[in-house]
Amino acid sequence: MKIQVRAARLEDAPVIVEFNAALAWETEHLRLDPATLDRGVRAGLADAAKARYFVAEVDGRVVGQLMLTLEWSDWRDGEIWWIQSVYVHADFRRAGVFTAIYRHVEALAMEQHAAGLRLYVVLENGAAQKTYERLGMTRSEYVVMENLWGGQ
Repeated sequence: MKIQVRAARLEDAPVIVEFNAALAWETEHLRLDPATLDRGVRAGLADAAKARYFVAEVDGRVVGQLMLTLEWSDWRDGEIWWIQSVYVHADFRRAGVFTAIYRHVEALAMEQHAAGLRLYVVLENGAAQKTYERLGMTRSEYVVMENLWGGQ
């Protein structure tokens, strides 16, 4: 199976929306508002300052995704790239799809002198944590806290 990784395009919005809805349900049992999700994905695709999406394709079919957002680190005088919205279609899990996307993004981050990569993962998602550890990520000393508005 040949996996191609590329930057997402606006025409990928429907599958990214579908994958994000599935991700929210599978990981947190959340039903996201489809219209809000669609607007959010399209806004990210249209503005790299908001987000950058990467997709993995097999035989021309999008089978996985990852979204990046940026955080400025004054401590490191550089950007930390946050990995978010990671999803691989169920039929393609354990086939190297996420590894391909991650390695692509990791190489870009190094090439563009990012300070590092970070992500957050649901505490109960042990399988994802093991995957991230196999790729060289380590547990942080930070706890994510939040105060969210907007429904979910």
